[in-house]
Amino acid sequence: MASLVLLMMVLYGTIGSQQAGSSVLRHDYQLQGRPLYKLDLSWPRNPELFTGEVFGVAVNQYAGVVYVAQRGDNVPKVLVFTIHGDFLMSWNTTTLEMPHGIFLADAASSNPTVWITDVGNGPYGHCIKQYSPSGNLLQVLGTPGKAGSGMNPLQFDQPAEIFVHDSGEMYIVDGDGGMNNRLIKLSKDQEVLWMHGEKGQGLAQFYIPHSVTVDSAHRVWVADRGNKRIQVFNSVTGDWLGTWGSCFTEDAPYSVRLTADKKYFVVVQLNTNQITLLDAPPVGLIGQCKVISVIQLADEVKPHLVDLDLKTGALYVAEIGAQQAQKFTPFSLGGSVSLEPH
Repeated sequence: MASLVLLMMVLYGTIGSQQAGSSVLRHDYQLQGRPLYKLDLSWPRNPELFTGEVFGVAVNQYAGVVYVAQRGDNVPKVLVFTIHGDFLMSWNTTTLEMPHGIFLADAASSNPTVWITDVGNGPYGHCIKQYSPSGNLLQVLGTPGKAGSGMNPLQFDQPAEIFVHDSGEMYIVDGDGGMNNRLIKLSKDQEVLWMHGEKGQGLAQFYIPHSVTVDSAHRVWVADRGNKRIQVFNSVTGDWLGTWGSCFTEDAPYSVRLTADKKYFVVVQLNTNQITLLDAPPVGLIGQCKVISVIQLADEVKPHLVDLDLKTGALYVAEIGAQQAQKFTPFSLGGSVSLEPH
């Protein structure tokens, strides 16, 4: 009976929003639709280490490590935890001004690297930077300190996110600054293979492209934030394949990732404080988006970007407003929870 009561407390968000040693953590939430994830209240073990605005998370499922990017004055830009919540290290560097998106590349290799998009306006901003797991700068994409639209040399204007495929090919959404509204694919040698770069509401046009991911069916999914939609492209040719917009009438998609079982897309909506799971379409079909489950977070939590542990299925969420990262683990129970119509 006690375990049943605890389960209902988690489902209906009645577990308190504070944790011992911290008065700022927000743990209250509600589930709508099918209950697919539950909050892991034990992660991380030292939440007081979050001292800035948490913008991004990246998981190395092979090493069991989670990288959290935060920004603010006199705060470490990256915090590193184990998937069990133990704190490993933090690192800071003068080469990183304002982290936005973070991505783990070559995670299965002996030399994984951390890619971070930098939206700062100072001498090191407007770039995408590759770091070692301990924070050593390895290389820079873009022209440091100079916003631009050039392709040779490559320039960005507050690039939002990068996705590095296992092949080494890179997909970049460059649009957080206003000058550019681009989806760029680079080869593993960092040559431009194709690009969509026109501002607008039409097909293959963007307004503040904010997040990008690639699935196993050679499809690129882009959170086209300013247009309140997700656009889909062929990863090889760059051809436009479809658009999802009907699920985002209230707020724009800010982040898009595919779950480990490839059944759902995880999308966060910052202004409505929601994590939405959409049915992933089969190969060869885009169709219309379909909401399967919603995690309704507390007011002013403001989820920004997410990442998933592809081994355990755990979901990690970077939350700007609450200044924290949270971990959600997959439910093993079936059924549905209907709190209110979505």
